[in-house]
Amino acid sequence: MDDNQRRDDGMAQRREVLGDEWVDKSIKNRNAFNTDFQDLITRYAWGEIWTRPHFDHRTRRVLVIGTMVALGQWDEFRLHVRAALTEGGFTPDDIKEILLQQAIYCGVPAANHAVKEAGAIVAELGLLKG
Repeated sequence: MDDNQRRDDGMAQRREVLGDEWVDKSIKNRNAFNTDFQDLITRYAWGEIWTRPHFDHRTRRVLVIGTMVALGQWDEFRLHVRAALTEGGFTPDDIKEILLQQAIYCGVPAANHAVKEAGAIVAELGLLKG
């Protein structure tokens, strides 16, 4: 696969996983400083990894959300939780189960913060049950 095909496949994956609104905003915010980085992640994160056939998108989403908790990368965590809920068919209970699992393997402080962040997204999207 050449870079152009990888870029095209990556952009399609990125749109499928994150949604057109997020990707369009990201493209609109490209500039001389971040364009090369955006191209890199489109070709490799999205075009090489997310297109691999072994894991489906649901599994990859679970892995990414859990990894972002472990690393304390809250911007990416919020991005992927929101995308899972709005584009990926996840329910708040799915997110809750990921965070309970991560509480054991990443520690309660990380999961505590993740619950706070995810809860705010769930509420914002109107998905919070009484």
